[in-house]
Amino acid sequence: MRITQRAVALTSLQGLNRNLDAVGKLQQQLTSGRIINAPSDSPTGTNKAMQTRAEQAAVAQQARNISDAKGWLGQGDSTLREMLDTTRRVRDLTVQGLNTGAVSEASQKALSTEVASLREGLLSLANTLVQGRPLFGGVTTGSKAYNADGTWAGQAGPPVTRRLSESETVRVDLTGTEAFGPDGANLFDIVGRITANLTDPNAGALLETDLADLDVAIKRMSTAVADVGSRASRVDRAEQLNFDRSLSLTARLGETENVDLPETIMRLQMQQVGYEAALAATAKAISPTLLDYLR
Repeated sequence: MRITQRAVALTSLQGLNRNLDAVGKLQQQLTSGRIINAPSDSPTGTNKAMQTRAEQAAVAQQARNISDAKGWLGQGDSTLREMLDTTRRVRDLTVQGLNTGAVSEASQKALSTEVASLREGLLSLANTLVQGRPLFGGVTTGSKAYNADGTWAGQAGPPVTRRLSESETVRVDLTGTEAFGPDGANLFDIVGRITANLTDPNAGALLETDLADLDVAIKRMSTAVADVGSRASRVDRAEQLNFDRSLSLTARLGETENVDLPETIMRLQMQQVGYEAALAATAKAISPTLLDYLR
């Protein structure tokens, strides 16, 4: 086969273009800091990067869920603890009211007035809102969990949950009936009866019953606080795992997409040396033209 000058020139030009493309690609990688700037750069790497980004999006959503769950459970814990303190104060006042021989009628009325005020405070706390929803209202769409008479205004339904990971969800709500008892025998009914019985000098036996019922309510609320606390601990553990996984995914994506700076600089320098050598070799391989002889 006869090799013409044109064939030699075309072959040399193609080789130079390939070398120049390689130099340009490495320069683009250094400029962008990424190995993959287009799917064609690495179909396998592109697929891996897309999967990693999808996992990152899921982890980011779970992080938002965890933050929301912490808000619900934190508010529930603080509200229940404050209500427990208030209820213990009601108990102390009830015990004082049982000392009928040592407490005057005016003092009994003062105790009753204070207990009535504490009941209003308890109702106010029971209507605490989280993101516009009643904390103890269940799945109600209303704006409060309890009416002024102490009856539950919420709505029973499926528990309010948040997904913490692919395999774990946690309940973030607590209904009023679970925390304070059923209507007719809930915390507010008991405190209401104590308010009335404190003004009756002959209601000692009734106050004894009210005190026993109040102890049951305090025990129920203490159990609710422990339940909320255990769920909050699960959320804290999930938050740490979510953070660790986020770091792991970021590192994995970096390994897939980001350039190894020292290695890429070395490859670029080697490619530039090769390109310059190819230019010199091509200049010698191509025969002089007629113009060269006319110089």
